[in-house]
Amino acid sequence: MNQIARISGRTSEYPIDPLFLDRWSPRSFDGTPLGEEQLLTILEAASWAPSAFNAQPWRFVYALKGTPEFDRLLGLFVAFNQAWAKDAGALVFIVSRTHLDAKDGAEAQPIYSHSFDAGAAWGQLALQAHLLGLHAHGMTGLDFARVPEALGLPEGYRVEAAAAIGTRAQADRLPEALRAREQPSPRKPLAEIAFRGSFAA
Repeated sequence: MNQIARISGRTSEYPIDPLFLDRWSPRSFDGTPLGEEQLLTILEAASWAPSAFNAQPWRFVYALKGTPEFDRLLGLFVAFNQAWAKDAGALVFIVSRTHLDAKDGAEAQPIYSHSFDAGAAWGQLALQAHLLGLHAHGMTGLDFARVPEALGLPEGYRVEAAAAIGTRAQADRLPEALRAREQPSPRKPLAEIAFRGSFAA
């Protein structure tokens, strides 16, 4: 076993690529808007995630800082998340399609893994943002009762989460209660989450 450690203070038990240790989810952003090409590059990477039947059930609704859409989407966050996400360069809502297209008059079949697949797309989104020198912070602190109508979602789509993406700033931009939490979080040891042969409580 060859451990590696990063200047972030994170250490892995096995020699994974440093990318996975260096990526984290800050809340303090500097308010710089993302360019649309930047954001579409991030979403392009997300779109290459694997999915069951190659159904690609993920969908993204986004807004760039400085546009009316940004303020409207920000209003769908709970107040706690609005307080810091207002300084992100872009906001993205991650949505999944729950059923495959109906064929030959048959009933539309559910996609069992639609949330799982959308999660894979989110992971690639976050890593591509990191590769561009940006940060992405995913969240489910949303007003889920209002989101579907506000986003214009048709039947058969599920809101999974949202993400704030931007350029990281110093922690002192955050409300005081959040400043101490502005650091990379640790992970549980593999022995607590990976089991050979059968699940161990």
